[in-house]
Amino acid sequence: LAHLNVDKTRVRDVDLEPAEVGIVGDPAHRGGYHCGSDRVVSNDYSVVESSRDRNGLTLDAAALDVGEFRVTSGGRTHDLRSFSTWCVGQCTAGAADTRDLREIIYSPDGRVVRRWDRLGRRTSGDNSHLWHTHFSFFRDSIKAGRDQTPLFRRYLTSIGLLEDEMSEQAEREIHSVYTGMFFGGSSMGRSVDPDGSGSQKASNSLVAKLDYTMLRIDALTSQLTALAGRDFTDEPAIVQGVLASLTPEKIAAAIPPTMARQVADELARRLAA
Repeated sequence: LAHLNVDKTRVRDVDLEPAEVGIVGDPAHRGGYHCGSDRVVSNDYSVVESSRDRNGLTLDAAALDVGEFRVTSGGRTHDLRSFSTWCVGQCTAGAADTRDLREIIYSPDGRVVRRWDRLGRRTSGDNSHLWHTHFSFFRDSIKAGRDQTPLFRRYLTSIGLLEDEMSEQAEREIHSVYTGMFFGGSSMGRSVDPDGSGSQKASNSLVAKLDYTMLRIDALTSQLTALAGRDFTDEPAIVQGVLASLTPEKIAAAIPPTMARQVADELARRLAA
């Protein structure tokens, strides 16, 4: 978003200055996506409403605030309102690079505040969002360290502030790989339960299948370790099995002629005793 700060040598109202972009809440801020695990509050909506947030909670914030700007590019003027509306449109269209966005709180006209909420819990926000737009990201995406800039790079490319570094087809292919890796899809085969009885849902994403494979390998390793300490040799059973297969005729046939008399004498002696 530094490209929206057109004149970096001075502060201008029309530029998006560094101080107008925020991630971590100030020390007085408590609760919400601008806070990490050390500053969330009881029953915090940014934690309890989604398993992606509960499982992804760390000390990191998971939100972005963008202030007002106005830039002319490609013969058109773009500002916070058009930027926010464009981002919401990408979310509602299901663009792959919006899958980690939980919500956008914004104003399309500077008069009314609206909220796009992936979970459908809320539709508005407070009046501070008349002059800034708030983006919340599911906390598990921040925990995983996923890059959240592709959506914003696409916006800057669409208005002509960034050159298109790849063809539309290449971008679609990259989005397909990204989607298949983290979210799965119709071309990704059968779904698996990545953590057994854990909280994760069945998925056919590549990450889920890798987790599933590692879970099974860990279980197999534990079983092999347990088996390695056991003695499977049952000598009495082996002897009994061998003797059960030997008839008197087979025993006699196995004795060399030179030993036959000695064996007969020994047996006679034992029977007479």
